Amino acid sequence: MDTNTLPRKPVQRTFRIATMDCPVEEREIRQALESVPGIQSLRFQLAARTLGVTAPDDALRQALEAIRAAGFDPKPVSALAAVQVVAAAPQAQAGNACCSGHDHCGDDKAAEHQHAHAHPASAGDLHEHAHEPSGASGLTRLIAALVMALVAESIHYFAPETMLFEGLSLATAALAIALSGLDTYTKGLAALRRGKLNINALMTVAVTGAFLIGQWPEAAMVMALYAIAELIEARSVDRARNAIQGLLDLAPAQARVAQPDGSWADVPAADVPLQALVRVCPGERLPLDGVVTEGRSSVDQAPVTGESLPVDKAPGDQVFAGTVNQAGELTFRVTAQAQDTTLARIIHAVEQAQGSRAPTQRFVDQFANIYTPAVFVIALAVAALGPWVAGWTVLQAIYKALVLLVIACPCALVISTPVTVVSALANAARRGVLIKGGVHLENARHIRVVALDKTGTITEGKPSLVEWAAWNGEATQAADAGLAATAHALASRSDHPVSQAVARGLSEGKTSGGVPVVSELQALLGKGFSALVDGQCHLLGNHRLMHEQGHCSPALEAELARHEQAGRTVTLLSGPDGVKAIFAVADAIKGSSSQAVAELQAMGIRTVMLSGDNQATAEVVARQAGIAEAKGALLPQDKLDALQALRASHGPVAMVGDGINDAPALAQADLGIAMGGAGTDTAMEAADMVIMNDDLRRIPAAIALSRKTWVVLWQNISLALGIKAVFLVMALAGSATMWMAVFADMGASLLVVANGLRLLRARG
Repeated sequence: MDTNTLPRKPVQRTFRIATMDCPVEEREIRQALESVPGIQSLRFQLAARTLGVTAPDDALRQALEAIRAAGFDPKPVSALAAVQVVAAAPQAQAGNACCSGHDHCGDDKAAEHQHAHAHPASAGDLHEHAHEPSGASGLTRLIAALVMALVAESIHYFAPETMLFEGLSLATAALAIALSGLDTYTKGLAALRRGKLNINALMTVAVTGAFLIGQWPEAAMVMALYAIAELIEARSVDRARNAIQGLLDLAPAQARVAQPDGSWADVPAADVPLQALVRVCPGERLPLDGVVTEGRSSVDQAPVTGESLPVDKAPGDQVFAGTVNQAGELTFRVTAQAQDTTLARIIHAVEQAQGSRAPTQRFVDQFANIYTPAVFVIALAVAALGPWVAGWTVLQAIYKALVLLVIACPCALVISTPVTVVSALANAARRGVLIKGGVHLENARHIRVVALDKTGTITEGKPSLVEWAAWNGEATQAADAGLAATAHALASRSDHPVSQAVARGLSEGKTSGGVPVVSELQALLGKGFSALVDGQCHLLGNHRLMHEQGHCSPALEAELARHEQAGRTVTLLSGPDGVKAIFAVADAIKGSSSQAVAELQAMGIRTVMLSGDNQATAEVVARQAGIAEAKGALLPQDKLDALQALRASHGPVAMVGDGINDAPALAQADLGIAMGGAGTDTAMEAADMVIMNDDLRRIPAAIALSRKTWVVLWQNISLALGIKAVFLVMALAGSATMWMAVFADMGASLLVVANGLRLLRARG
């Protein structure tokens, strides 16, 4: 068989494009790749300036050629990442040299600033910009260009109008343009060849036109100011990017790992396997996630969960990469490799979130597509019709048209939204709230109802068995070892907090009754589960399950009501002959729940409890939390129906939960919010927002941040368009020059960037 006839297998490659950092450039690259067959997917990460391409090798080669033809220079990320890691290695090694032994816990601060297991997309970020010269030599070149432009302007204004001085002014202006604008010219000409009106094309036409009509000093000043403005803007925008990049630096590159011979050695964190033992000294950051096996300490978890106070840690407690061990030495067993730690997942999710554009951002992109060509057409009309309609000279009309071309630059407009959104996402991440995209960030402001699950959301999620009794038509307080062993064997098979509480409470009695044989266990979603115990069918579940099985009697209902009215959750064990035992579990509400509910209600947001627990218990807990409406005994489908009813009567609904049972509702809600500490992976995957420390007060803070973000977005849009409109009128009136238009564009860009960056420090 001719292998050349076989379909080529697609490969995934990531490239860094230093000149791609705003939606305009993303759109240009997308358009350049439209004609390339075989591309399966494109993944743009503007903050990291990377593009992921999935395509067969031949299509990939064509794609790279199309990108280069569009004026961009894609570089493989792996090569850049390798350069950066090698450059950082000596510093990382030096930082770890002072604490390599098992009884030496010295000051290991330098290692905290390295992160060898960074995501490839971010590891290659060398902080370049579309129009930013690299290094001090680039800045020097721009300053020299500005000086040359000022010299050309001075000669034009003050020197005699002789051939010598005219030639000197021309030469000086040409030198200034060459020093500052070659990159712009290259990309501008490439865009014009493709019929694209981007900022580089506009500047190329405007500067060339000014030069040809004899306004070469002004052409030089425009190009120099434009290049410097882009440099200043790049530095400002990098502050938003660095807020995300800074998360990468939280986890140290090295980990102190136990060796087979009992010694301890520093190992790259990226190479540490699961279940390895890692030791951290006081004052050090944790390199990986794990469970404490030895030692006691307090750990500052603010970088990951946003908690303001350190959390005490003891054997059995979970710890996170990037957090700071404060008091004592800790040894922990690794539960997640470097690329899978909670911190790494947060960083990855925030990076992915930047690719999910908010509705306002999409509107701005669409508006810019219309705005730039429209102003370009107006400029052509001014140049062609100005002498006939307004009585201008031909040169005056052309000059005004060139001023309009500079005003047509959409940079301030298109950069206003991504900087604002990235700043807000970074702010939320640093405070322990992971928002999975700009669309969810913006949607949060629309929420009118917040529906909350009970266990693990409003309550601590750490219930305990407070009372249990055998049942034989009435409660029998005498211990029954056989029932305890059977109930424990079933409850220990479930990860539900209530079942786990029953299992813990019965742990002492399970051995005296023997170990039953459990088989054919089957989950009954929202009710409990069934299994064969020593060959006989048993059920362990809630009141609803027993009612459906016909096991409830008036006496049993009365006993259940007693527990439920006390706010207890009841689990029942039944066999072939009916209910055998009753287990009452209590779970305290979180200290923050009532405050969070009060804050939501103060914001005009209605709160409702949707629980799978019985109605009486749900109402008791809801009252304690300050929630006026509670719906209990809900199956997953019932929660979906309740969400739809709330949406129909009140508007957009957010669902807050932590369990597998909540996943369908989290996915269907207008905003799904998962509890990240106690929550299941299923719930967190289904959610749009994750509260890393399970503090419900983060929800009103996130909604307040969403509202503030929306205000800043429209402030930026108004600033960008307002300044453009003023200079558009001034240009037509003859009061604006080209360099004034550049100043206006630069000023608008800096204003919107600075305004967006305010969200990095905004408090909800």
